Amino acid sequence: MGEKLICQNKKAWHDYFIEDRYEAGISLLGSEVKSLRMGKVSLGDSYAKIKNGEIFLVDAHISPYPYANQFNHDPLRPRKLLLHKREIRRLTGKVQEKGFTLIPLRLYFSDGKVKVELGLAKGKKQYDKREVLKRKAIEREMERGRKGFDGDR
Repeated sequence: MGEKLICQNKKAWHDYFIEDRYEAGISLLGSEVKSLRMGKVSLGDSYAKIKNGEIFLVDAHISPYPYANQFNHDPLRPRKLLLHKREIRRLTGKVQEKGFTLIPLRLYFSDGKVKVELGLAKGKKQYDKREVLKRKAIEREMERGRKGFDGDR
């Protein structure tokens, strides 16, 4: 069946160095899944938090489903992520030791199930962001230069 992208966290690639990526399932209510199918989600300021051997997605905003009436969900409630215990232990060690954090990179449907791609990330400093922008600008200029000398004349 394949994958269908629901939303991406583009801000994460700008603000963090992504070291490693993990795929996790997510525990949702029915009205949340219907809202996701409509694309009403934002991962802007969200992160994953490890608590009592479980991982939760915090501050991910899934808008209320308009037709759920009284059975609607809280848009900012913490949602449990589904990973193997071994993966959770490995992530716990990395987050505690090296100053990493877990950031959701994208949300997507995989064979009808909602999945979250988590990134093991380290925060960028302001000078790191400027360096990346400078490097991209130089690469763009070099690419433009190459296009002009392809022998089209």
